[in-house]
Amino acid sequence: MESRYDNPAQAASDAGQDLKKGVQEMTESGREAAGKLTAALSNAKQKIQEKTKDSAEATDRAIRQHPYESIGIAFGIGVLIGVLINRR
Repeated sequence: MESRYDNPAQAASDAGQDLKKGVQEMTESGREAAGKLTAALSNAKQKIQEKTKDSAEATDRAIRQHPYESIGIAFGIGVLIGVLINRR
């Protein structure tokens, strides 16, 4: 009784086919993972843009409601940065 692996050419052919199937499965898995990653990144980008827009609007409202305090704070931070830079 002869097994299919008694013939080296048949064994090599079967191994090659198995390898091709494995590569195809890995490629498909990679495509699915890339699709999921793309969707997750797109979702994260959208959330970050929404939060940034909300933060910018809140900052704009705060500055418009308290213009003199905002100028004072900006001036103070500028002086502090200037002092720190000149210390070196």
